[in-house]
Amino acid sequence: MANAPTRLLIAASGTGGHLFPAIALAEKLPDYQIEWLGVPNRLETQLVPKQYPLNTIAVEGFQQGFGLSSVRTLGKLALSILEVRRILKQGNFQGVFTTGGYIAGPAVIAARSLGLPVVFHESNAIPGKVTRFFGPWCNAVALGFEVAAKYLPRAKNVCVGTPVRSQFLDGAIDAPLDLAIPEGVPLIVVFGGSQGAVAVNKLVRESANAWFDAGVYVVHLTGDRDPEADSLKHPQYIALPFYNNMAALLQRATLAISRSGAGSLTELAVCGTPAILIPYPFAAEDHQSYNADVFTSSGAALTLKQSELTAQALQSNVLNLLQSPQELAKMGEKAKAIAVPDSAEKLAQLVREVIET
Repeated sequence: MANAPTRLLIAASGTGGHLFPAIALAEKLPDYQIEWLGVPNRLETQLVPKQYPLNTIAVEGFQQGFGLSSVRTLGKLALSILEVRRILKQGNFQGVFTTGGYIAGPAVIAARSLGLPVVFHESNAIPGKVTRFFGPWCNAVALGFEVAAKYLPRAKNVCVGTPVRSQFLDGAIDAPLDLAIPEGVPLIVVFGGSQGAVAVNKLVRESANAWFDAGVYVVHLTGDRDPEADSLKHPQYIALPFYNNMAALLQRATLAISRSGAGSLTELAVCGTPAILIPYPFAAEDHQSYNADVFTSSGAALTLKQSELTAQALQSNVLNLLQSPQELAKMGEKAKAIAVPDSAEKLAQLVREVIET
């Protein structure tokens, strides 16, 4: 009788930065039976492919300070651990993979209480509190950036990079764009990750006319939370909430203006796209600044602090770079050097080693 397929529960929730690497991993484990663990009404309900059944639990992060809300959160955490234990036992799962965030807590505790192995992927250059706390509990912590290892001295760390969506690797990267952009014109692509970036959007709209005068086209992915998303009209300007074929878009871009979430940076690196990075200043433990430092210190990007940034400064930094094609080419090469194109394969191999031994 043939062996039954290995059953893996993937706990990944909330943002593209947590979901896309987990989906990329799942695609590299076609012989596994995979189910998902998420939270109701978050991005996983839209992004997780239909072939992976989605289990949802009610869990939330702790706010600053300790009060009644913390007691309620603790109660929810305890119930969610029991619920994950039930899911793991009923489904005869053999292991858990998580990309962090507050769903990782109940997933790791439930799995370890049942003696099941756990692989944790941390994509940021500075690991979050959840990773630092739970990392030593896990059988392996897969790192997106080597520099993160120094913050996890008690964990079993393996640097594998951060997996990107398959569209970045399967030829779609060379697909033609279905956008009205003439061939040969300089193109700036602006994006803020899966959450959008309202503050960056405003700076870009205030800067854009000088770029248009220089013959530049702008594709601006505004996200869906910007009330002024449609306020700028110009024949060289395309504003969209999101765009599906990011691989082809970043490949075509002369320059990107972006937040510095790990997922966005991974995509920029794989495409070799030079970038101006504006780290989100309110990200947990300022992790986007640490991520940006990896790129800036290697010469792959220019980092500008949002708190000090004016439209005039953004406008002139962009124009200076566009007038230096050799500098842009060098930045693109440095970005490519950071990329780990086979990250998903490396992560899948690590998962197999941990769960099948």
